[in-house]
Amino acid sequence: MSSQETPDEKLPAEQGSAHGAVRVADERNPFADPGLPPHEPRIQDIDERAAKRSERTVALLFTLSMLATVGFIASFVAIPIDKSVYIFPLGQIGAMNFALGTTLGVALFAIGAGAVHWARTLMSDHELTDERHPIAAPPEVREQVMEDFRQGAKESVIGRRKLIRNTMFGALALFPLSGVVLLRDLGPLPEDKLRHTLWAKGKLLINMNTNEPMRPSDIAVGSLTFAKPEGLEEDEHGFMNEIAKAALMLVRIQPDNIKDKQSLEWSHQGILAYSKICTHVGCPISLYEQQTHHALCPCHQSTFDLADGARVIFGPAGHALPQLRIGVNDEGYLEALGDFDEPVGPSFWERG
Repeated sequence: MSSQETPDEKLPAEQGSAHGAVRVADERNPFADPGLPPHEPRIQDIDERAAKRSERTVALLFTLSMLATVGFIASFVAIPIDKSVYIFPLGQIGAMNFALGTTLGVALFAIGAGAVHWARTLMSDHELTDERHPIAAPPEVREQVMEDFRQGAKESVIGRRKLIRNTMFGALALFPLSGVVLLRDLGPLPEDKLRHTLWAKGKLLINMNTNEPMRPSDIAVGSLTFAKPEGLEEDEHGFMNEIAKAALMLVRIQPDNIKDKQSLEWSHQGILAYSKICTHVGCPISLYEQQTHHALCPCHQSTFDLADGARVIFGPAGHALPQLRIGVNDEGYLEALGDFDEPVGPSFWERG
C-alpha cells in the first residue's frame, strides 16, 4: 500500500507531535521522541569565582593571540630571509618560515580556543527547540530573530564581562595586521639589491666545474667556460639567490676579432667575461657558436654577439649582456676588477 492510500487515522502525525514523532513507542511507531534531557547548571552558573576564572582564561588566550601577532610581525621584519636553524626532528629549516608559521598558528589557535572556552563556560547553555517554518519569514518571525539576537547578546555577558570584550576586540583587530605585513612580499623594497652582485675588485674567478681558481691558460680560444665569484659555495643557504646574479661565462676570442673597443679594454688576452643571465627573462645562457662568436639562450632563442659587446642580434632580449672587467693578479689567476657595469638579467621598473 502506498503512502497516498494510507488512511488518515493511521498517520503518525496524529499520534504524536506535529512532526510525526510519538511520545510512546508502539508496534507501528517503534521510535519515540526522547525529548531533551534535564538541564544541569555548570559550575560557572552557580559560582562567580569560577566564572571569573573562566573570564581570565579567555582573556589570557586573546592576549596570547595579540602577542603572537606582534611576534609574527617582528619575525618578518627582524629575521634575515637566509638564516636557517636546526629543529629536531625537522632538520635544517629557514628560521623566518619556522617563526612565521609558529606565531601565526598560535595567534589563530588562541582566538579559536578563547572563543570556544567562552561559549562553553560563560555563555548561556540552555537548549532551545523551534518548529520548522517556511523559508520566507513573516514580519513577526524576523522580529523574533532580532529579539533572540538581543537576548543572545545579553546572555553572552559581553556587556558585563568587559575584560573578555576588550581583549577579544584587541585580538581580532590586531590579527589582520599579519596579512598587511605580508603585502611587503608583493615586490622588492626600493633598494639597490638588483644592481649589485658578489663580484668586486680582487675577487678570483672560480671554475664552476672544478671549483678551482682559473688562469688565462685554462681557457682555450673558442671555448666557453662558466665561473662564479670566490667565496660562494653551493652548500650555503643563499647560494641560488647569489648565483642567479653572479653567474659568469668566459669566452676566449682572438683580440683582432673583438669589434667593440670597450669589450677589448675590459678583457684579458682576448678572454671576455659576460653575465650568463639572459636579459629577456633570466634564463641561463649555455650555447655558444665558435665560428660566429654568438651565444644563444635556449629558452626563447635570444642571440648575443660576444665579439661585439654581447649586443642582441636576434630574439626578444631587450639589451646586451653586462660585461665584467677582468685582469690577472700577482699569482697569475684571473680576478675581477669590479662589479658588472650595469644590472644583470631582465629589465625592472627601478632600472634607470
